[in-house]
Amino acid sequence: MATDYDASRKTEEEQREESLEARRLASGDQDKTSGKVDEDEAETAESYELPGADLSHETLSIEVTPMQAGEFTCTGCYLVQHGSRRSAPGVDLCNDCA
Repeated sequence: MATDYDASRKTEEEQREESLEARRLASGDQDKTSGKVDEDEAETAESYELPGADLSHETLSIEVTPMQAGEFTCTGCYLVQHGSRRSAPGVDLCNDCA
């Protein structure tokens, strides 16, 4: 067996702990709570919006303004851009998408 002389040496206690861990893993006796996160499932479920949910009681909290004169909708990113951001005259592409 080859010996790696550059490897760090472990104390007897570290070797004992590693062997105990190896035996525990081999026996299949794992910590039942090691992969669980402590959180309330009901709180988590309330934060999700389901598709098709009834949102009739919700109100819109932003003001939507119609497209102003001199603005255009970019055909690449579909954002409303100012006319000065047009890549070429008569082309509905912004500088970023061009």
